[in-house]
Amino acid sequence: MAAANSSASSRPVKMASDGLWQGENPLDFALPLLAVQIAVILVVTQGLALVLRPLRQPKVVAEILGGILLGPSALGRWSAFHLTIFPAWSAAALDTVSGLGLLLFLFLVGLELDFGAVRRVGPRSVAVAAAGIVLPLLAAPGLVPLLNLAVPASRHASFLSLCVFLGAALSVTALPVLACILKELGLLGVPFGDTAMAAAAVNDIFAWALLALALAVSGGGDGGHENEPKDTPFLVPVYILASGAAFVAFMLCALRPLMARLARRAGPDRVAGLACSGVVCCALLAGVVTDAIGVHPVFGAFVFGVCMPREGGVAERTGEKVAPLVTGLLLPIYFATSGLHTDVDKVHGAAAWGMVALVVAVACLGKFGGTFAAAALTGVAGREAAALGVAMSAKGLVELVVLNIGKERKVLDDTTFAIFVIMALTTTVLATPLMTALYRPTTSAADADDVSVELKAGNDGCPA
Repeated sequence: MAAANSSASSRPVKMASDGLWQGENPLDFALPLLAVQIAVILVVTQGLALVLRPLRQPKVVAEILGGILLGPSALGRWSAFHLTIFPAWSAAALDTVSGLGLLLFLFLVGLELDFGAVRRVGPRSVAVAAAGIVLPLLAAPGLVPLLNLAVPASRHASFLSLCVFLGAALSVTALPVLACILKELGLLGVPFGDTAMAAAAVNDIFAWALLALALAVSGGGDGGHENEPKDTPFLVPVYILASGAAFVAFMLCALRPLMARLARRAGPDRVAGLACSGVVCCALLAGVVTDAIGVHPVFGAFVFGVCMPREGGVAERTGEKVAPLVTGLLLPIYFATSGLHTDVDKVHGAAAWGMVALVVAVACLGKFGGTFAAAALTGVAGREAAALGVAMSAKGLVELVVLNIGKERKVLDDTTFAIFVIMALTTTVLATPLMTALYRPTTSAADADDVSVELKAGNDGCPA
């Protein structure tokens, strides 16, 4: 089998085989192998989701654990399995499919951001989000020297870019994960849930601005290509930031009003026919534009989703059509591929595992401490403020986006990537039981029906 894979990698990969009767193994060809890979990923991750359901864990936990189980940390040690199901030559196709799922999901996240909730809760949500970001961000410069001592590695990143990436990874809150946890606990629509969702929405905006800054100061690393120059001109980060700001300004100030005007003129019937295909096409092209700028394509899709007009039900119809495919198929592939890229064996030795403990502590205490202090100062009761601190510590989607981009840009090495994936898993696993212990709402059936902040686009499960 190893010889077969070697021969497959030495020639252009064909889409499909001519069949076993003509002596060709379908798993040596791109489409049949991709189908098998997706099937294996879905079976493993959905099976783990069923096992973890009694613990009320979000599906992202099962999906990342499934990828780790299939990757070099577990089944990937078995060379026959690795060379047959996940050979190196197939990585590009699987990563591309998972990246497409991520781009579309970030578009949906932007589509579902409820700015009305931010306005309703007011300054409290902004204060909570800002406080939860500042402390972890300030801790990042102190972590970088310790990381260099505990995990010495050749990193293609400056001190500043590494600080910004680590700060982004430590300070983010996963809005979709938090929404799913709150839905599981019956907290959507109550004041606590409104505050948490609004703060997470503000946090998402801060996180994407921070990620754009990280991408700019990293200068693209070495691009992963040996023939590309590794030194970035000094002004390139300035160009990237200026171009990104101009893109956001154009989307918010020009494109959003134009789309709203067109939606009103076209009417709901004509909009319904064009919404899905046209809007998805624009989201993909927005990703292309930000990639050309030097920022990751998911940022463009996210901004386009935020800018989508809510008039005429365009956003809602698009979400209803796109979400089932993305959350049911493409997004689990993305999380699983993150797990496949995680080699826990890279974290070895007391110093490295000590770094894991330190990173988890900084991520939890930084988010919890800042959020708790801001919530308490704005009049939130003690136990509720503590539960809010735990809620804002939930990681998941945005965390993995930051980590994967950092790895692509050669800012994060394999060991650092594994350390932060472990941190993301730990904080997400702890969120539900700690919130359940800290906050027990007493809501009536009428209150449960009056949900002002909810999961849209059919996300009734816990996709992220």
